[in-house]
Amino acid sequence: MATIPTLLQEMAREAETTRKMLGRIPSDKLDWRPHPKSMDMRTLAIHIAELPSWAKMAVETDELDFAGMDWTPTPVSSAQEILDIHEKSLKEGYSSLESADESTFGKPWTLRTGDQIHAVNPKSEVIRMAYNQIVHHRAQLGVYLRLLEVPIPGSYGPSADEPEM
Repeated sequence: MATIPTLLQEMAREAETTRKMLGRIPSDKLDWRPHPKSMDMRTLAIHIAELPSWAKMAVETDELDFAGMDWTPTPVSSAQEILDIHEKSLKEGYSSLESADESTFGKPWTLRTGDQIHAVNPKSEVIRMAYNQIVHHRAQLGVYLRLLEVPIPGSYGPSADEPEM
């Protein structure tokens, strides 16, 4: 079974749920956080929105070195701007996967901070890890929204707020 069509299908399916969640973010609550150790909603949402582009990063590079990067979240002031980031990231990830050489998916990809190696995994696993990160952080966002009394959309079936899909 070819890996790329499966990854493309999964990316598209997760994007539907991600759009619904990101679209629920109240623009006046972007700086809100449930706990001092938690990310604020803006940073969490931007991270979720940018994660589909990790497929491109895994396909086109061999590592990410946190020590060598200067990541600053894109400034946003609304859920629509976050959705726009997501669509751009999704397009990048999808396009990169469509043109990827599947024979390179077993090649190692390294996550590091300078000399400290956090993980070395095959590129295909890095892409799946990015998908898992989307689901994980989307669940975090769901908790944020629930605490703010924002109705939660269904993900893989109905939710308590939307029992009928």
